[in-house]
Amino acid sequence: MLKILEYVLPYTDTIMVVLLIICGIYYSFLTRFVQFRMLKSVFKILTERNENHTKEHISPFQALMISTASRVGIGNIAGISIAIAAGGAGALFWMWFMAFFGGASAFAESTLAQIYKSKDNTGGFKGGPAYYIKKALGSHFFGAFFAFILIITYAYGFNGLQSQTMTSAFKVYYDMFNPNATTDFASSSWPMIIGIILTLFGIWMFFSHHTKIGKVSSLIVPFMALAYILLAFIAVLINFEKIPSVIVLIFESAFDFKAILGGFAGSALVIGIKRGLFSNEAGMGSAPNAAAAALTSHPAKQGIIQAFSVLIDVIVCTSSGFLVLFSMAYFNVGADGKPLLTAMPLVQEAMREYYGGFGVHFITIAIVSFAITSLIGNYYYAQANVKYLTNSKLVMNLFRITAVAMIFIGSQMNLKLAWNLADLTMAFMATTNIISLLLLGGIVNKVLKDFNTQQKSGIDPKFNASKLGIKNAECWD
Repeated sequence: MLKILEYVLPYTDTIMVVLLIICGIYYSFLTRFVQFRMLKSVFKILTERNENHTKEHISPFQALMISTASRVGIGNIAGISIAIAAGGAGALFWMWFMAFFGGASAFAESTLAQIYKSKDNTGGFKGGPAYYIKKALGSHFFGAFFAFILIITYAYGFNGLQSQTMTSAFKVYYDMFNPNATTDFASSSWPMIIGIILTLFGIWMFFSHHTKIGKVSSLIVPFMALAYILLAFIAVLINFEKIPSVIVLIFESAFDFKAILGGFAGSALVIGIKRGLFSNEAGMGSAPNAAAAALTSHPAKQGIIQAFSVLIDVIVCTSSGFLVLFSMAYFNVGADGKPLLTAMPLVQEAMREYYGGFGVHFITIAIVSFAITSLIGNYYYAQANVKYLTNSKLVMNLFRITAVAMIFIGSQMNLKLAWNLADLTMAFMATTNIISLLLLGGIVNKVLKDFNTQQKSGIDPKFNASKLGIKNAECWD
């Protein structure tokens, strides 16, 4: 299976990367860089109170935390480490590049998700790309196809990867407690025990009501992200004199066009954008599922919030990138010129350099916290799309059981297979969503102009779909 994935991925990755760049640039200019222009409105939107809010509804802040829980995870730590180890320091630049334009794509997809959301059986809302593909483009088939791909990607591909990375984070402790062991970590009982613990957690969370997901995420995410950024910032300050040389290294690697043209699929450009997408999800079609569930007075508000979430991701990604590039572990290379360590071992070794044993313990706790909240966010996205396909309780329970099973399976997988499987499903999902976004630019622009007009008039923007001639927006008429 690994060989098949390695053969297919260069083609799917290239198509996805090209479309991501086109979509990000298109929406940035169409919306006049809304991802930066409307930042001043973020705090007001996050703290606004809606008189119609009930316990079944998710607030704008909870929707942000659910999407951030999925964005801020393995991709920000292990993913960045893998990108830099495989594609060089320049991969970090291309992550910045994609985030710079990708914020506009995030605005577009989340705004569309709000416009075309539906009411669910609990009195809350549900929505996402599957809904706007069906309602705005009139394609039930491709809406269902997207929903199916998202379920496969998040419940199985991504959550399997989260579980694998979380399990691998404990290898350092196995080596510490078993210095004379005759078997390695993968062959020991540790992955099995860790997998069982994670599976029990999945059972508890996945079979509970979805509003608990928002509450748990809103409590955990801000604290773990701030603590991680703070330690990374301190590490940069400690090595302040290295900043100029690291910046030069990043740009030299990013614009090594000989390397890019010689092996495009494995270049810093492709690896950086691909890992950036896994991390910030801008244009992938995942965050709109959380955005659609929020109760708000205007669709553009959730678009602005989700564009802001991409900025949060950039800060965490940059922290991880600098953490690795400022360490000696990155320059400990093999015969191929690439770091001997990658993924979690590279990050853990970097933290050991800065903070000794405390650094290793902290990053392990951080990765477990990030991964757990990502498991929750990923499951929420998949669950929303199961609801799109069917209202059958039997199907939903079967989905929950298989999603829990994948957590255990993922804990037993090897690193390369887990990442390649996640990359393939991500490519199909992102490509489907981006094509639909490129076809719906007119609606996004119309809704944004309506928001700006009302805001300039000094009133809190309220949306009415029929006044703008937008059809099939059942929650806004």
